[in-house]
Amino acid sequence: MDDQEKQKTNFIRQIVEADIAAGKNDGRVQTRFPPEPNGYLHIGHAKAICLDFDIAKEFQGECYLRFDDTNPEKEDIEYVEAIEKDLKWLGYSWDERQTYASDYFPKLHGFALNLIQEGKAYVDSQSADEIRLLRGTLTEPGKDSPYRDRPIDENMDLFQKMANGVFDEGEHVLRAKINMASPNINMRDPTLYRIRKVVHQRTGDTWCIYPMYDFAHTLSDVLEGTTHSLCTLEFEDHRPLYEWFLENLPVQNYPRQIEFSRLNLMFTVMSKRKLSQLVDEGHVGGWHDPRMPTLSGLRRRGYTAASIRDFIGRIGITKKDNLIELGSLENCLREELNETAPRRFAVLRPLKVVIDNYPQDKEELLDAANHPNRPDLGSRQIPFCREIYIESDDFREDPPRKFRRLSPGSEVRLRYGYIIKCEEVIKDQSGEVIELRCSYDPETRSGSEQAQRKVKGTIHWVSARHAIQRELHLYDRLFIAPNPDQGTDDFKRHLNPDSLEILKNSMLEPILEAAKPAEKFQFERQGYFTIDTEFPDCSVFSRTVTLRDSWAKIERQAAIEESRQA
Repeated sequence: MDDQEKQKTNFIRQIVEADIAAGKNDGRVQTRFPPEPNGYLHIGHAKAICLDFDIAKEFQGECYLRFDDTNPEKEDIEYVEAIEKDLKWLGYSWDERQTYASDYFPKLHGFALNLIQEGKAYVDSQSADEIRLLRGTLTEPGKDSPYRDRPIDENMDLFQKMANGVFDEGEHVLRAKINMASPNINMRDPTLYRIRKVVHQRTGDTWCIYPMYDFAHTLSDVLEGTTHSLCTLEFEDHRPLYEWFLENLPVQNYPRQIEFSRLNLMFTVMSKRKLSQLVDEGHVGGWHDPRMPTLSGLRRRGYTAASIRDFIGRIGITKKDNLIELGSLENCLREELNETAPRRFAVLRPLKVVIDNYPQDKEELLDAANHPNRPDLGSRQIPFCREIYIESDDFREDPPRKFRRLSPGSEVRLRYGYIIKCEEVIKDQSGEVIELRCSYDPETRSGSEQAQRKVKGTIHWVSARHAIQRELHLYDRLFIAPNPDQGTDDFKRHLNPDSLEILKNSMLEPILEAAKPAEKFQFERQGYFTIDTEFPDCSVFSRTVTLRDSWAKIERQAAIEESRQA
């Protein structure tokens, strides 16, 4: 069964199919993606986005983009615009179906009044600490508020004064009257409204009371006509409250809440609060830092929308929480770029090589394929001359056993070029190797009759006379612990001090001077790279992903430990 078939057999699709077959909602399917505009979207959100939009599309339905803007203290138009950009980049559109919870503030206020009039909500004048103290614990029931039996008229008057700004923040809240002894803490008279004297980004100072998430979310679903409200597993305990609102308010639409497991990736954190902490404390260069799991960070690093959608399809939709190997995401990108990315030469840490028997004034153009398996991508010509750069790692003065590159007296082939032999090693006063003097065999040019002479190794190179110097950013995993959220330790203790290496003097073949930000390349033997869009002069290339997963063994062991603990 391929990945597309796996997607179509997930349990949520089966529920939707059964609902349609039963004639629920007149066969209509409508979903929604409801982000809070208080941060940037991350790869975990991509799972919800793909599910919400793809379910609607598969069943000829509609998906709304609804911003949950009920907490004006932390929300900003910057986040709204970033979310819109990320969704469009992933390939999704919503046409006229973009809404905000704030669109419904008047109607939500009306629903609150209805609950008060029906004796199902009351104004509580306790402090936040007092409410928390009486709420109880997971093992002990809560206790009724001393204001729980206030008369309806008094509750109506107090709530109106809350809305009119008569009271200070924290003086009163509106609570649902459900059951303080419920084993589900979410049902212990949850808060519906609180006072916040903060200017809202869309409604200004019209309101100084704002609805809580559960109340606004449920009733926004109702008002929009949502049929299937898809949520991650942490909202499973909130479903009884969701259904309580539907049962106790005069609504015509009854959405069905369905929970699925969230996406957890090794070597990263998915909490928006913790990601915000990394940004605010300067551990990363912002929400769009290429080490961040945000969609903007992944995009800047060179990830493609197709590779992310492929990854989401492969991991599937289940109810079981699990920790996915980061290598699984990287492999989706590798598979795509291996097929599409043109090959180029780049010497990350240059070591100069002088070919003594090559004429000083001579230059050649050597033919090089742009892709080993894609003739349709054509070829390019690489300039060659007496002085070249090779990778410093491709030379060892005292080579280990089975070293197949260059060492004193040994030969190696220059890819698409000649066989050279190391004749002399030049060092500086500290003993560091700074130059190699070599000879070349003019009969061994790649493609010639004598080119078949075998040597043990082949290395890449660039012409010193023609190379362009660029800064390269080599990104690694942001955390060294497979599950930095595990345990009670501060997750920042597990930050990888080597998550970014900056190389200032890397040498690239000259054709890369014309590279554009959207293009991606395989730097042969080094990984996949793209131009960093944060540098408008195109002076910096970032490594998107390495050629192979060097962390795979660590991830497999971590997965084994995770399953044992489960």
